[in-house]
Amino acid sequence: MLDMAILGLLQENPMHGYELRKELATKLGTIRAAISYGTLYPTLKRLQTAGWITESESDPSMIPPMTSKRGRVVYKITAEGKERFADLLAQAGPETYDDAGFGVHFAFFARTDQDTRLRILEGRRRRIEERREGLRDVLSRAGERLDAYTLELQRHGLDACEREVRWLEELITNERSGRAPATPGTFDTPSGPAGDASPEIPRPHQDRP
Repeated sequence: MLDMAILGLLQENPMHGYELRKELATKLGTIRAAISYGTLYPTLKRLQTAGWITESESDPSMIPPMTSKRGRVVYKITAEGKERFADLLAQAGPETYDDAGFGVHFAFFARTDQDTRLRILEGRRRRIEERREGLRDVLSRAGERLDAYTLELQRHGLDACEREVRWLEELITNERSGRAPATPGTFDTPSGPAGDASPEIPRPHQDRP
């Protein structure tokens, strides 16, 4: 998934490593994009070896303050990299339903065709529904054996699943009806955040027994 995120960002603009890491956090969210330079640079090297990106020296005036010499290297996507990114965008298999895979694909939904978006959204909904049913089963079978905090954690997870299912259903309804987002990166309804893989998770309820 990191390959797809990097190629997608470089298709927008050439970037050096410092800027690329910053944009990953902006595009995908701080938690998903908590990527160290020890992870980022080997990935960039691998993409370069594959012929999907190239590197060149940048204008010294473009180097951000307090960065290492690595900031001088600007990464650019190649024609082969653009083809690879297009192939990744078209994928809609089970790996796109998982948390990380869905988050990255959703971040680039604006460049994804409608049929692929629908397949991913429907697959994600099935995945979260399965997770929801699993949590319900745990609560029904083992709820009495759980301590109060573990029980509240399970309820918290169930709340999150139920909320995300509703959010996904709204997205799917919008896609099927051809409704466009009200503004770039957002949908007409506020039930889920724009550009993130899952809706806002509610805090555990304090008034539950």
